[in-house]
Amino acid sequence: MTTNHHHSQDLMASIDKLRKEVAKVIVGQEELIERLIIALLCQSHVLIEGIPGLAKTLTVNTLAQALGLSFNRVQFTPDLLPGDLTGTQIYNPSNGQFDTQKGPIFANIILADEINRSPAKVQSALLEAMQEKQVTLGKTIHPLPKPFLVLATQNPIEQEGTYPLPEAQVDRFMFKLKVVYPSFEEELIVLQRMSTPNRDKPSIEPVFNLDELTYLCNKVGEIHLAESLEKYILHLVTATRKPKQYDLAITDMIRFGASPRASINLAMAARAYALLQGRDHVQPSDIRNLAPDILRHRIALSYKAEAQNIDSDQLIEQILAHVAIPND
Repeated sequence: MTTNHHHSQDLMASIDKLRKEVAKVIVGQEELIERLIIALLCQSHVLIEGIPGLAKTLTVNTLAQALGLSFNRVQFTPDLLPGDLTGTQIYNPSNGQFDTQKGPIFANIILADEINRSPAKVQSALLEAMQEKQVTLGKTIHPLPKPFLVLATQNPIEQEGTYPLPEAQVDRFMFKLKVVYPSFEEELIVLQRMSTPNRDKPSIEPVFNLDELTYLCNKVGEIHLAESLEKYILHLVTATRKPKQYDLAITDMIRFGASPRASINLAMAARAYALLQGRDHVQPSDIRNLAPDILRHRIALSYKAEAQNIDSDQLIEQILAHVAIPND
């Protein structure tokens, strides 16, 4: 027992150190960083909606460095081809062979920037890689590195010339996060740090090695999730499909509710979240805290909701207010 306890103390110290390393470069954004770590531990992916200029690239790159992982950023554009992402085979006349050139997708953490600016072919190449954890080039299957996390950003949909992700594909992301502007105090620190041309860039020390990350991933499965909380998760998800059962007057706001992936992701994420808080069990507050980020992109709104300017966050708020929280 003592070794295990010692291990979890070490673990908390490491997670704390990870947060501190990232904070050397990134001001605020604690929630974004936490969600990225959760997704990594659950071997899942993250979608971010937000305006440009909120240090998304810097955040992900810094986190990758602190985790000792490789990182690539791919800017999605209308003329991007699937091969630009996955790689190609190039004929080598000197030996008559095809040489494989692996694309930027072969890294632990991929930032797929403005994913909705590329046509469906490129999007599906990325999503296939996310799902299969491998890429086929020519006749050879190449496994992607482990761990593998895609962080995709999309512009708010109103912009013209965008190709929205199909709903079925959006469902493959564990989280859809909204990145917000920094607070006044945070932005002041950013301004002070970034507007001095010759300042020393802080160097980031890797906090985890691959074995420790794998250990953490395995640890997520050991976090206790009581059956009453499993049912609570299912009630929250079912309320997006059958609101009437929960006395919610939002039926005509929803075209269709969340898929079973939502329940699975909420259970996994709650376990990882509890682990990051240094607990060996999930609490109702963990589930409530994560529910908006997991359900947000999985509820399809009706035209009526859109006409009334109601977004899925408002519906999730009502669901959280109506579905009974287990006591035990």
